[in-house]
Amino acid sequence: MTVTAQDLSYQSGFANHFESESLPGALPKGQNSPQKAPYGLVAELLSGTAFTAPRHENRRTWLYRIRPSVLHSSYRPIVQEHWLSAPNSDAQSIPDQLRWDPLPSLGKEKRDFFEGVTSFLLSGSVSGKSGSAVHLYRCNQSMDNRWFCNADGDLLIVPQLGQILVETELGRLHVEPQEIVIVPRGIKFQVNPIDKQAHGYLLELYGRAFELPQLGPIGSNGLANPRDFLAPVAAYQDVDQQSLCLLTKYNGRFFEAELDHCPADVVAWHGNYYPYKYDLRRFNTMNTVSFDHPDPSIFTVLTSPSGQPGVANVDFVIFPPRWMVAENTFRPPYYHRNIMSEYMGLIHGVYDAKPAGGFEPGGGSLHSCMSAHGPEAAAYKAALEVELKPEYQADTLAFMFETSLVYELCPFALETTALQKDYLSCWQGIPKTFDPDCR
Repeated sequence: MTVTAQDLSYQSGFANHFESESLPGALPKGQNSPQKAPYGLVAELLSGTAFTAPRHENRRTWLYRIRPSVLHSSYRPIVQEHWLSAPNSDAQSIPDQLRWDPLPSLGKEKRDFFEGVTSFLLSGSVSGKSGSAVHLYRCNQSMDNRWFCNADGDLLIVPQLGQILVETELGRLHVEPQEIVIVPRGIKFQVNPIDKQAHGYLLELYGRAFELPQLGPIGSNGLANPRDFLAPVAAYQDVDQQSLCLLTKYNGRFFEAELDHCPADVVAWHGNYYPYKYDLRRFNTMNTVSFDHPDPSIFTVLTSPSGQPGVANVDFVIFPPRWMVAENTFRPPYYHRNIMSEYMGLIHGVYDAKPAGGFEPGGGSLHSCMSAHGPEAAAYKAALEVELKPEYQADTLAFMFETSLVYELCPFALETTALQKDYLSCWQGIPKTFDPDCR
């Protein structure tokens, strides 16, 4: 049965304490772990942080399931050669600005989501619980009898082509391009394409979980509003089947175990550790209404903090449709060098600093720590000549994974034919306009 967005219901809020039950009275009253839970269910605690984490940071959810999660066979190692983790001895650090075309569709080759992940960039350390990895995914078939659990980090999925249904222990989420979904560390799930092909970007977050950025002088409203984040409701599957498989990523390696039941057998749950989705079209964009292009930090949707205040392990930033009204201003993003490393992707349309033809939806670029970047030559020339008047940029949705760590390049990222060999040429036509006799 095809599941549409209209088939599902959600709970609204960010980092809220939710409760959900798919059978009336399935949630125990007044305690978490009664001697006998309702309906003969088993109580199980899922902790996303240390037990003793401060209350405002503590993340945990109580699950009331048909069978406990310990019911599986021994794990045996398997290979997913395209999905790499940091650190990796084959990854390279180079200062060049890089850009990639979209990866081709799979064609007749069949891959599910797990098989279709390909690693591009790595930073930090899986075992050290810091940094992140950037992958792309392509899939054209469902995971069927296979479920996946990532013990190494949270997964931020950014669809670019094709709708997906994310089946999790805690319920279902329907996600389409221009939406994102986050599956926290340790939650079992499937990603199943609804359309014939599903392509997109994947951030694997080794470090601290995402938070909403502080608003500071902006005030109490703006950017991503908490009410627009959606969590699933409980929807259990009571399926006994011998051929089910649990795939697990643990400390950079992959394993599989056999199951004799569906792991999505959670009848009820309550807590603040759960998968969630967000519609990027609901982002309340901040921008200048006087002069000068502001820093891209005002487009931050979610941030994973580092140990240093104001410096992110990873920021997830978007560049959505918006009005440009700055007066007497070079309107495209200014040329700059940055202590952060920036991976940019394009979901649809055209990015204002990169005219159509080089940076395509599904493609990506990397501007590493202190590597200069900014508008291409054509965009620069147009910005000097255009009549400045209010302009609405409608056909655009780009995003950026920005990290304070250095991204190293996986072998595939340097060897793929999608890597543009002539990317640097896009800046070579920038004219010299300096004239010491003219101010």
